Amino acid sequence: MFRRLTSTITKEVPFVRSYATRYFNKHEGIFYPGGFTYYPRDENEVTPKIDPPKLFMVKRIKPFKGNPHWEKKILRDFKLEGNDVAIVKNIPENNGRLWRVKHLVEIKPITFPNGEPTENDINCSYLKENGELIISKSLEVSKERLEATEKFKNDPVKLDGNTLRVQSRKKWLSGW
Repeated sequence: MFRRLTSTITKEVPFVRSYATRYFNKHEGIFYPGGFTYYPRDENEVTPKIDPPKLFMVKRIKPFKGNPHWEKKILRDFKLEGNDVAIVKNIPENNGRLWRVKHLVEIKPITFPNGEPTENDINCSYLKENGELIISKSLEVSKERLEATEKFKNDPVKLDGNTLRVQSRKKWLSGW
């Protein structure tokens, strides 16, 4: 009699393990170029516009020492062995390598609030800690100043560092 009671209970209660995957397979997702599927919550929900950054600022936050050799190799490839910050292109190969060392680095997208720099703007731009690349025209060096510097460096009358050291030492030793 005990067997009949347990067998009827197990037959009446269905057990389904994979109903979550069936639920997602019912809805059509939206595929993005990154290779992932976005499932909207509502049918009327508008898909978010994704404007991926062109460059990432990668900052090492954990020590280099004590990591496996494959993680050290990735950090060396990004030149994060001694330096703390590197600029990395946003391409699938780099994103895959950054995914492997994401626990060792901090990744911030680089934004251009003053517009993207040209070849002439590279010397007068700087990268802030929050990932903004600022182009500052005040950092440009005028041609007059460059010419004056070259004239001063190449002037034969000017005393160079070695001559100044020798003359100063002679004065120090003579006393008068």
